[in-house]
Amino acid sequence: MTAPRWRLILNGKCAGDDDLREAVGKLREAGVALGVRVTWESGDAERHVDEAIRDGVDTIVAAGGDGTLSEVATELARRDEPAETLPSLGLVPLGTANDFASAAGIPEEPLPALQLIRDSAAVPLDLLRIDADDGTHWCANLASGGFGTEVTVETDEGLKKMLGGLAYLITGIAKLGRIEPLAARVSGPDFAWEGDFIALGIGNGRQAGGGQALCPDARIDDGLLDLTIVPELSGEVASTIGTLVKDGKHAALDRVAVRARMPWVELVSDEPLALNLDGEPVRSRRFRVECVPARLRMHLPAGCPLLATA
Repeated sequence: MTAPRWRLILNGKCAGDDDLREAVGKLREAGVALGVRVTWESGDAERHVDEAIRDGVDTIVAAGGDGTLSEVATELARRDEPAETLPSLGLVPLGTANDFASAAGIPEEPLPALQLIRDSAAVPLDLLRIDADDGTHWCANLASGGFGTEVTVETDEGLKKMLGGLAYLITGIAKLGRIEPLAARVSGPDFAWEGDFIALGIGNGRQAGGGQALCPDARIDDGLLDLTIVPELSGEVASTIGTLVKDGKHAALDRVAVRARMPWVELVSDEPLALNLDGEPVRSRRFRVECVPARLRMHLPAGCPLLATA
């Protein structure tokens, strides 16, 4: 039997992870032909994915956070080949927040995460394709705008390294007194909304920014995106924060959010609007976000809560 051929693409910030090094060694001892490449600068992921496909690998493993997953998925999705002819995708979560991995139930430790990839069949994975003023982007997890985007963008790298996901909460609390709503027109099939919002999520996955579950019911294999809009709250801010403390953040969100599920959505704003695409801020006056069904294949746990088929 031919040994499985894998290529692990590792975020350079995590290159000194001893647990990952040990786990790679154990997978090699178990018969997996596992090569490692490290990303240091823009363009590295594209080069490594191209090389892996030329080498005929079976699986490409993204080792890092949500941004690394999205970067590798983007380079696969940009190719003309259908999903079944491309390498499958695996994930070893090594980032700060690891929102996709957390929601999907992927193990936090490198060895169990690699063993999951080895022992599970790849399943179809939808992706979000975003057309903006500057071109086309892809998103594996969640596109967010408003307050959550500013928190994610402004959170200090050193603080994230020390505190992990807690860093986003601290930054968010610091910003609570100066939330400025954004204005947009949002439309999709049988859906139209216009007004000021403080947070917006367009989910393939469910959460971003260290656990902000903006799209708590999203599925990654249903061919649909989940839209959540948190309107400007005016006098309800105090009572909403009270609910947040008493009942938890999901209860507070449910009180005020506008939600919909659809295959595509368009956002239009008179001023440039920032969407955070798995950690990559993109500014545009107009976005069209489309769910592309089964664009890739990914190794996920049995009973993964993000799967409609679970």
